[in-house]
Amino acid sequence: MLKKIIGESAFKLSGWTYEVKPDVLEKKQVIVGFEHTSMMDAVLSLALFQIYDLKIHTLIKKELFKGPMKPILDAVGGIPVDRQSSKDIVQQMAEHFAANDKFNLVIAPEATRAKRGEARKPIRTGFWYIAKAAGVPIVLMYANSHTKKGGIFGKIYPTDLDHDLALLKNLYKENTGLDIIIPEPKNNS
Repeated sequence: MLKKIIGESAFKLSGWTYEVKPDVLEKKQVIVGFEHTSMMDAVLSLALFQIYDLKIHTLIKKELFKGPMKPILDAVGGIPVDRQSSKDIVQQMAEHFAANDKFNLVIAPEATRAKRGEARKPIRTGFWYIAKAAGVPIVLMYANSHTKKGGIFGKIYPTDLDHDLALLKNLYKENTGLDIIIPEPKNNS
């Protein structure tokens, strides 16, 4: 109950509102968030997870899991990623999903935020490959800094990369007003 109060207070103090559509969340999912415009997005995302008592995990390079940082990163659901491993990250995450009854992997895909003066780039698609390999849905989260609204509004089950990215783009535009840039179609999944 305290976590929920703290989470709701973060939204109230920031002037943001949130909405989570019923029946979207599952026991296992990859949660993606667009549009990442500031650190406030991360703070509000964490507040939303507290409100819904959702234990989350996120990918963090393994080199940071040393000394006093290790217990902190473990406590916030950090998963050390070994970029030099013989197993790629997709395989590592699919194994995490398989080993747990409940597992929520949160990813803010790269290229969701442009540096000042730069054009935005197409989103990175690692989240799609992880969800596809793990056989879990991609849950759609948003933060619209123009409207000060955020939340979780839908999900897709990965089938075909090009189709799913086009669907993702349309769903974000229709439901949140956000325009995400997707990579050019490759016609492979």
